Amino acid sequence: MKIDDALQKAVALNNDKTENRPAPRASENKAPVAGESVTLSPLAAQLQSIEAAGASEQVYDADKVNAIKSAISSGQFRVDSEKVADGLINTVKDLLTAQR
Repeated sequence: MKIDDALQKAVALNNDKTENRPAPRASENKAPVAGESVTLSPLAAQLQSIEAAGASEQVYDADKVNAIKSAISSGQFRVDSEKVADGLINTVKDLLTAQR
């Protein structure tokens, strides 16, 4: 079982660029003046479109969640420990490979 962040898969973010920026000065935090405009970078526009697409999709299967809740409350839910262990091992392998 592997949990993926769809946003990170869709857009590769470069954290190094944002972490090394100096903090903005107080003089840079001015309120916009009438007639001024703001443009978004292509990455920001892409993030907005991905977020809008993700908002319309259902994140989980509600019927499956309800079935699992029912099985847990009735004491019929069983965890397949081999499947959990295999998923954990695969996730660790993926993490170790990604760090190289």
